[in-house]
Amino acid sequence: MSSPQLVIPENPVWKAVKLIVLLAVTVVILGGGFVFLKEYKDSKIILTVFAVFWGVGSTGLLYTVLNALGETFSRKVRAWLLPLIFAGPALVLLFWFLVLPTLRTFGLSFLDETSTRFVGLENYLYAFTNPTMLESFGNNLLWLVFGTSGTVILGLIIAVLADRSRWESAFKALVFMPMAISFVGAGVIWKFIYAYKGEGVADIGLLNAIVVAFGGQPQAWLQLAGWNNFLLIIIMVWLQTGYAMVILSAAIKGIPSEQIEASRVDGATEFQIFFRIIIPSIMGSLITVTTTVLIFSLKLFDIVRVMTGGNFGTNVVANQFYIEQFTFGSTGHASAIAIVLLIAIVPVLIYNLRQFAERKAFK
Repeated sequence: MSSPQLVIPENPVWKAVKLIVLLAVTVVILGGGFVFLKEYKDSKIILTVFAVFWGVGSTGLLYTVLNALGETFSRKVRAWLLPLIFAGPALVLLFWFLVLPTLRTFGLSFLDETSTRFVGLENYLYAFTNPTMLESFGNNLLWLVFGTSGTVILGLIIAVLADRSRWESAFKALVFMPMAISFVGAGVIWKFIYAYKGEGVADIGLLNAIVVAFGGQPQAWLQLAGWNNFLLIIIMVWLQTGYAMVILSAAIKGIPSEQIEASRVDGATEFQIFFRIIIPSIMGSLITVTTTVLIFSLKLFDIVRVMTGGNFGTNVVANQFYIEQFTFGSTGHASAIAIVLLIAIVPVLIYNLRQFAERKAFK
């Protein structure tokens, strides 16, 4: 019978030294990969394959080594060190790519168009008094009210009706399908729908083809003042209704069927069930969807840029920021507009996060 082997625990200091050396090797691998990606100019296929394997492998190795290094400390130290290890890189990236650019933009908003002379609040005065900016604010308000309400209401109606159909999956798939299309792609598609070539020229626009088929005259839809904004809003509703429908449908399915059946037995009508049971039960999801679409409406840019470029009275705040920066080259004005847009979005984000916390939306 063999005698039991004596296991000698490894010296914690020696183990920490080995892990630090391994960490240094990992950092060298990461740095070497960046150098290789920067300097290698031959095959793009080799470059892509290397980037994928090097990125995933080195990141996994880095977290493994950092976790092992954190485990060498006492339990009290590990309690705050390990979360910092795993969340730290993400926080650093957020600070570098989000916080720093925001602070820099805020600083530039107080300088002139060449970013060399301090002008105080002059750029903000421009943002709130320039006629084009006032028009943009008004159009954004239209997107907020009609775009958000149209998306949420239509998504809720489809979610409720589809839930009662045996073709539920097929209907939901069709409604959700536009979510796979980018805002730019949707703008290109709908530009063909609203297309107008002019008198004496054969139109290829689907909407004009329908109008002509019923005996009407073709119209330059995107130039119709007062209507063109709503025609653009329809595109966002078409894109985002699938998102609203999926979230709200999941919330509706979470309502106990016994509660609804008991209401029917007590004589409640379908409208009473909808407004007194379904709506209150899914209020958390309804608020989440509404605030999310609200943010989309506030920072909307792609559809307007592709469809009209902000012309014909369709300009929005984000598009005006683009024009100021990349057409007029006025960094000061563009920065002030960006900060104004950020200030408009932040309260919605804070409200959304508070609703998550109060209603425990993540559970």
